[in-house]
Amino acid sequence: MRDLFDKIKENRGQLGQYAKIAHGYFAFPKLEGDISNKMIFRGKKQLIWSLNNYLGLANHPEVRKTDKEAAEKYGLSLPMGARMMSGNSNFHEQFEAELAVFVKKPDSVLVNYGYQGMVSAIDALVDRRDVIVYDAESHACIIDGVRLHPGKRFAFIHNDMQSFERQMEHAKKVVEVTGGGILVITEGVFGMRGDQGKLKEIVAFKKKYTFRLFVDDAHGIGIMGKNGGGTGEEQGCQDGIDVYFGTFAKAFAMIGGFIASDESICEFLRYNMRSQIYAKSLPMPLVIGGLKRLELMRNHPEYRERLHTITNALQSGLKKAGFDIGDTNTCVTPVYMKGSIPEATNIVIDLRENYSIFCSIVVFPVIPKGMMILRLIPTAIHALEDVNYTLECFSKVKKKLEKGEYQSEKVATV
Repeated sequence: MRDLFDKIKENRGQLGQYAKIAHGYFAFPKLEGDISNKMIFRGKKQLIWSLNNYLGLANHPEVRKTDKEAAEKYGLSLPMGARMMSGNSNFHEQFEAELAVFVKKPDSVLVNYGYQGMVSAIDALVDRRDVIVYDAESHACIIDGVRLHPGKRFAFIHNDMQSFERQMEHAKKVVEVTGGGILVITEGVFGMRGDQGKLKEIVAFKKKYTFRLFVDDAHGIGIMGKNGGGTGEEQGCQDGIDVYFGTFAKAFAMIGGFIASDESICEFLRYNMRSQIYAKSLPMPLVIGGLKRLELMRNHPEYRERLHTITNALQSGLKKAGFDIGDTNTCVTPVYMKGSIPEATNIVIDLRENYSIFCSIVVFPVIPKGMMILRLIPTAIHALEDVNYTLECFSKVKKKLEKGEYQSEKVATV
């Protein structure tokens, strides 16, 4: 027998092994100042491309005013307790009702955190007789929810409808024996690649198979669709989505999320999601602040238009400059490059220290060895000047990478 912590000392994890040299710079960086297109990193102003503040609501004057007034009036403690016991309010119910209308569903349920809500909803919706069929590149919150499932689960190749149908055939055979049902889970917008889930194609399979569709639209709510109602609205298949999930961490620029569905399903989730039954309710300032953010989304389509203008300029400019941005068809902008982890760290240091550009870097094990992604998140508060400057700097960095100027045998440190 050994001490439980011995394994931690021996294996720090794929990312944890770099903790000592990465912490504070490549991981857990501190961005200071007002949330904007430019912020302070290690005492130096940087052009920021790594915040999911899509519509620019994080520092919107009306949002700041509402947040402040709600905090002064109610504090951060009210309501005390879980929603079921003592943490409900008229504002919580109003927010749920307005969210349901926004995404064209009969009802919705607030959740304290997006990640937590997805895991708990999956756990509540299925039992050991049921089967889950899910996209292999789903977000970690979906993967963790699937792991809790005591029954069968089948992953299909990302956005591959032939693979999807093969897994549905497997699922169908299982439920014919168990007497259970099938829950299909995918995303509206995949946050790493930036491509949309094939929602319309999956919905079409309902003519052949009996299943329910659960869509995580964290990067779609407020952004995709004519009215910002999400990726289902964008693809014209919102009615075919049985359970719709939206987070507040992206376009809303706050904490929490919601699940929208038929009234009977929402009622079931309210009384069966363990993460909500046994957790404190969302504080009043967040709920009131959320209502203000939703109001701005509904009444100011120009925020989305501005976001898409910046996105189009950035992505078309990158393509014209010879960069590989994959098959993104949303605001998420991945820039794919070939290189080692040490090269990736040198690029990040060069961008931040010499060009004052802050963006996220993605390396193995998230993506295959020998590849890196510089992930850019455009927002409505970026300017076309920001785009042009970034394109100029990225072109210089690309030439340096091709000349081998970033090559190193070990991870760089600052």
